[in-house]
Parts: sequence; C-alpha cells; structure tokens
Amino acid sequence: MLAEYLVAQALGVAGDSPREEWAACDLTAIDGTRVEVKSAAYIQSWHQDRPSRITFRVPKTRAWDKETNRQSEDARRQADVYVFALLAPIDQTILDPLDVSQWEFFVVPTMSLDNRRRSQHSITLPSLRELAGGSVGFSNLRGAVEEAGKIQRELAAKAMQPDSPSPSRQSPSRQPAESSI
Repeated sequence: MLAEYLVAQALGVAGDSPREEWAACDLTAIDGTRVEVKSAAYIQSWHQDRPSRITFRVPKTRAWDKETNRQSEDARRQADVYVFALLAPIDQTILDPLDVSQWEFFVVPTMSLDNRRRSQHSITLPSLRELAGGSVGFSNLRGAVEEAGKIQRELAAKAMQPDSPSPSRQSPSRQPAESSI
C-alpha cells in the first residue's frame, strides 16, 4: 500500500478518491492511463539470513464488474502500465521506506509484459531491468508513466490494424531478435 501511495503522489492523484479494493487496477493517472503497482524490498520485517531475491508476480486476471457483480470471461492484464517499485537498501540500519530516494521505479507498458517469451506469471529483477531499460527515481516517475502510457496506446492501436499482426501474434521468425548483451 505504501508503494501505491508513493506512485499516486508522483502521479498527482493521491487522495482523489478512496481506494477501491476490487478495482481492475490500482491507480488511474490524470490522462486516464490505468496503472498497476507492484512492490518488493530486499529487507523484510522478519529475520533473514540474506536479502530477499526480487521477483514480481504479474499474472493475468479476470476483472470484476461492480455493477454486475461478475468477473470477465477472459483473463488479461487490466492496466495499461505497470510500475514496479523496489525499496532498494540492503542495510537495515539505513532503511527508511518513507525516503523516496531509497526507491527505484521500473515502468513498463503492459504489452511489453504480454509479449515476453519467458514466464507470463512473474518477472525477476534482472529481466525487469532489461525490459524497462533501467529504473527512474521518484521525481521522474510521472513522466515515465505518461511515456509508457503513450507507448501502450500506440502498441494497442497498431495491434488493432487488420493488415499488421500484433507482436504477440507474430511468428517467432517475424519478431525482432532479443539482445543478449
């Protein structure tokens, strides 16, 4: 919940309305971009012999409609953009979750997750770093979400064009090769 609040603060939407527990996504940006926030930390409140291995769960879900009290038929990622928030310190003595400089944010358009060849249920930190192209700080988070939302809309529009197969439907030979740098 703290990570959601920090992202909402960065997006300028904190306190706009009460949090809807069963909403399809965590936040809606001012421009209408639907945002899902996932968080992790190396240090936990319980005893640890070593820092946690960072993995984020990103399963497809069935949306719940509060008007009909029913779930959608198809499972998919409900948000336009995912923000992965990592509380980065590995030293308990300096850990302060309220210090936004201790957080790293990775922003990814949903279609980038959908088009991954690896696991569709989770993503590790090294894979996320590669997919997101690195992290952004709190002060750059709003711009990164806006840019990812724009990319998501462009990818979705391109996927809807009848003469252009979506990246997720292309055969592996037609998809760009993954870099192994």
